[in-house]
Amino acid sequence: MAEETKQETAAAAAAEVVATEAEKKVEEVEEKAVQAEEKVDEAAATAAEEEEEKKMEEAEAEAGADEAAVIEGSTGTFKEESNLVSELADPEQKALAQLKELVAAALASGEFDLPPPPPVAQPDTATPADDEAKKEEPKAQEAEASEPKTEAPEPEEPKTDAPAQEEPKTEEPTKEEPKTEAPVVAAAEEPKAPVAAEEAEPVPETEEKTVVVTEEEGTKTVEAIEETVVPTASEPDAAPAPAAEPKEELIWGVPLVGDDARTDTVLLKFLRAREFKVKEAMAMLKAAVLWRKSFGIDALLGADLGLPELENVVFYRGADREGHPVCYNVYSEFQDKELYEKAFGDDAKRERFLKWRIQLLERGILQQLDFSPSGICSMVQVTDLKNSPPMLGKHRAVTRQALSLLQDNYPEFIAKKVFINVPWWYIAANKMMSPFLTQRTKSKFTFCSPAKTTETLFRYIAPEQVPVQFGGLFKEDDTEFSTSDAVTELTVKPSSKETIEIPATENSTVVWELRVLGWEVSYGVEFTPDAEGGYTVIVQKTRKVPANEEPIMKGNFKVTEPGKVVLTVNNPTSRKKKLLYRFKVKSSTESA
Repeated sequence: MAEETKQETAAAAAAEVVATEAEKKVEEVEEKAVQAEEKVDEAAATAAEEEEEKKMEEAEAEAGADEAAVIEGSTGTFKEESNLVSELADPEQKALAQLKELVAAALASGEFDLPPPPPVAQPDTATPADDEAKKEEPKAQEAEASEPKTEAPEPEEPKTDAPAQEEPKTEEPTKEEPKTEAPVVAAAEEPKAPVAAEEAEPVPETEEKTVVVTEEEGTKTVEAIEETVVPTASEPDAAPAPAAEPKEELIWGVPLVGDDARTDTVLLKFLRAREFKVKEAMAMLKAAVLWRKSFGIDALLGADLGLPELENVVFYRGADREGHPVCYNVYSEFQDKELYEKAFGDDAKRERFLKWRIQLLERGILQQLDFSPSGICSMVQVTDLKNSPPMLGKHRAVTRQALSLLQDNYPEFIAKKVFINVPWWYIAANKMMSPFLTQRTKSKFTFCSPAKTTETLFRYIAPEQVPVQFGGLFKEDDTEFSTSDAVTELTVKPSSKETIEIPATENSTVVWELRVLGWEVSYGVEFTPDAEGGYTVIVQKTRKVPANEEPIMKGNFKVTEPGKVVLTVNNPTSRKKKLLYRFKVKSSTESA
């Protein structure tokens, strides 16, 4: 037994030693794990900092690089869905039919009508009755003051009370006539109780007086009642008339119900804005119609808001390659402090600017869009962010309000939205917001830096349609060329020469215009006759054109013999250049 006890004691001691060592090892392992985790955390933090610094460096490099990237949701122009009902998918056709039914029912029940204004004229209509009641109030107060004095003799002379009580009964018919004027009748009756309680001799005189007064007042109240009742009585007769045929409701000149093919186009806009959820599309359409009425769109179309200076801020110019009208927004115009204050100086001016912006959009929709199923029913928006004012200015509130109104009341009116001359921080912000946008929305948006602005615009809009300030050839006062005169685009490679040959006939005049984006090239013009041994004529001596010179070079030459006019562009730089040109050959009669 002693030996077993010793063995057990030794085993227990050994176990304790092993356990202690194990605990120490576990603690060491835990310490090492903690140290490893700390190292991992430090490494992760360092990696995150390095990644963030790398992103900042990339953004800064992107800002300063000449070849800045273009960020967009799709590589090509956004293709609009068809508005032809036959080409819609079955669920979409079903949703359109359901929305039509809801719109027809809402029109029949008057849901597209604004609620009646609050009854502001109530004090005026109630004035005659109130005046009579006020006149009778002093009499009622005198009667109430005299009642305690006449209460004591009433039990002593019960016989005299009877005739006095009978007299009011004879006047009950006058009470029944003005039932709606209960307060007025009550005020006329109150003086009779004290008259009946007085002595017998003066009673007849006072009774006659009160009877006359009540009759006169009764006739007055009846006349007043008739005046107020007659109009209200005629209203139920007129109410059923509109129910026979609901009033036609128009939006952008298109009826919301009926056989007009344009109706489908308008309703499809609201359905697509709500992903063909019929009830949500109906709620959006109803809210838009009611807002248009409350905002006074019809009256706003013909209003003179007196803001001609803003014509260079937002304007329509030309069309894109698919025929959509193009609206330009040039915020750099607000660098003019006087113009900025005139537009956003106070609340009244900001409200006027908002109305002006909505008015311009409405006029553009009515004048430039076609809601037929195969027509153009949306537009391209180009927003120039060059030197735009910071978003912390006076225009911030009205800008947000305008964006909200456009989103809620003008669905699917944007075919493409191009942001040009975008600063690097705007591009970085867009990258952060991009995951929160739907693919449909992202496919319509394009952002490009200053270096890529013109190239991006030409992808969607032909150069003859792009204004000069954005790299195109369109000028308002151009008497020689118009948007119908197509522009040819060429690329002049680095350290190379490009020639343009314009054939000309005898007794004609050649007219041309040419532009090299960024210039810094040599440019010259000469005429070469077709006849052998003819002399070449120098029309424009070759010279280097700096970047700050007139953006467009124009020229003309009167041809006296068959030959060709040759335009030469020499690019000595290490970068490729975009060359734009167009020309006309006029006969002598046209030139005259």
